[in-house]
Formats: sequence, structure tokens, C-alpha cells
Amino acid sequence: MAQPIHDGFAVYSFSPNCTFFSSLDASIFSCYNPLCNFLIWGKSMKKSQFRGILCLSIAAFIWGSSFVAQSIGMEKIEAFTYNGIRTLMGAAVLLPFVLIKDLKERRAISDAGAKEAIKRENKQTWIAGAIMGAALCVASNFQQFAFNYTTPGKIAFITALYMLFVPIFGLFLGKKPPVLIWVCILLGGAGLYFLSFPAGGFSAINMGDALSLICAVFFAIQILLVERYAGDHDPVKLSFVQFLVSGAISCVLMFIFETPRTTDINAAILPLLYSGVLSCGVAYTFQVVGQKYTESTLASLIMCTESVFGVLSAAVILKQIPAGREIVGCVMMFTAIIAAQLAGQRKSKQTEPAA
Repeated sequence: MAQPIHDGFAVYSFSPNCTFFSSLDASIFSCYNPLCNFLIWGKSMKKSQFRGILCLSIAAFIWGSSFVAQSIGMEKIEAFTYNGIRTLMGAAVLLPFVLIKDLKERRAISDAGAKEAIKRENKQTWIAGAIMGAALCVASNFQQFAFNYTTPGKIAFITALYMLFVPIFGLFLGKKPPVLIWVCILLGGAGLYFLSFPAGGFSAINMGDALSLICAVFFAIQILLVERYAGDHDPVKLSFVQFLVSGAISCVLMFIFETPRTTDINAAILPLLYSGVLSCGVAYTFQVVGQKYTESTLASLIMCTESVFGVLSAAVILKQIPAGREIVGCVMMFTAIIAAQLAGQRKSKQTEPAA
């Protein structure tokens, strides 16, 4: 059990070095953030695993449906403009909760030593959030530029290849997923192939596909960074800093390489709101919290279902009906995800100490 540094905080430990706030924080967010009411539940490890899966699944659904919004938005404004505005929107959604929490901390703590500890912790949160924000900025901008060359559904599928890169990169960090997880990754990768490429194979790859693949690499890095830092920092504040840094970088690039116009931004306001408020402000926060409950390889498998939700959203909204080959890919991916969840539960049972 990790130790809290703030008096009055009940800190829950969900995985090694992973903590989440409750008590004082719960009293703050119970009044202002129904999402956090949903997220702050009991201490049971089994329940925590289920909640982590649920949080990540909701995030995947929001991200998947956001591909349609991104595609529509790119018809009005350019990539850096779109990403800069939407990520700053995500930061704006979280800002009130960060300010309320900071105000509560200042009122509750009078000891000079504790205040100094909070300042040090906040500094480390800003550093961690900035690193995560840089990775998010690179990944999201490569993805956004891909919309100039290929379809939303295909971008969603190729982006989900981060599920293959996470365990590969994890090997360099000393992580050793069980054999069944690797089998599930291969099955999921095969499913992504059926979803992404026509019967002609890799010859159909274009510039958009290449950009999406680069995006997948950096999203894998971002997932590992979230796992590295989420347990040591307040998840809402960490998400806020991540979006602020990512949005600030994108906006600088926007003014250097693009010509943003107010009329164009107003024309894209609905897609921006969906991507900014839900995809950034809500879904990425669900990711940060969900990964506190879930190992990164399993988390990446769950989150890669955004590609499935992406093709379903495109079918419903844009009338892009999936072919039989794509449906086969969806079934293969869901099979891989369910098997990976069972493998994760089995590993947890084997490592639990005897009563």
C-alpha cells in the first residue's frame, strides 16, 4: 500500500506503485464531477480490475467514434489547428477540478513542511505531464495528418497497432507478458490486418497508412508513459498538464505552418467540441485512471477496440459499411481481447497469496 503525503487523504493501491485519491478528493468531485464518483469505488482487487477494463472500454468507444468527428473537422481546418484547439479544450474541461483540488489542499494543510512536499509533488507532476504531452502531441498530429490521405476507419485500425508495439517496447523495460498474451496479440494483429487491408495485401498502403503507423508507435510510447507516471501523480492533474502541453505545442506549430481562420474554426466547432470535451477531457482521463487498474499490455488490447468502434461509427454516421473481411477482423480482435482478459485474471489468481 502506497503511503499518502497529504493528511486526510485515503489512498488506494491498485497495482505496484499505483495510487488513486479518495476521501478529501471524493468530497470535491462528488459535488462537481460525476465521472469521478463513478471512478472512486472500493478497494477489492478483482473489482478494481473490472473497473479498469470498464474505464478503458469507455475510452475506446469515445475514441472510436471521435474518428468520424476528426474526419469531418479536417474538411474545415488543418491538422495542427484541429489538434491544438481540441487538446486545449480537454485541458479546459479539467481545469476547474484541478483548481478546486488545489484550493482544498491549501485550506486543509497548514504545516510548512507538508506545503513544501505538495510543491515538490506538483513540480514532478508538471514534468511527467509535459513528457506525456509531448508524446501525445506527436502521436495525435501524425494521426490527424493521415486524414488527408485515407479513410477514418482505416486510420482507426492502423492506429490500434499500438497494441503490438506496447509489449515489444515493454521488453526493454523488463516486462515479460505471459505466452497467452503474445498469442492474443498475434491474433489481434491478424484481425487488424483483415480490418485494414484489402485482399491485395500491403500494396494498398498509402501515405495515410504510413502516418497512421508512425502514430501507433508514439501512442504505444504514450501508453507506457502513462503507466510509468499515473501511479505517482494525481490522474486528473496529470491529464490536465498532458493536454495543456500537447495543445500548446500544436498551437505554436499551427501559427508557424498554418493559417487559422475564425470562420473555419467556427464551421468545425461541433467536431472540435466532441473531440475536445469527450475524446480529450473525458476519454484520456479514463485512460489514465483505467491504467491504474490494468497492466499496460492488457490495457492496450482493450483500447485497441477503438478501431472496431471507429468502423461501426463510420458505418452508422458516414454510411461506410464494412465488408465481410472487415467483419472477420472485428471478430478476431474481440476474441483476442476476451482471451487476454481471461489470461490476465488467471495470472492474478496464480500470484495471489494463499489465504
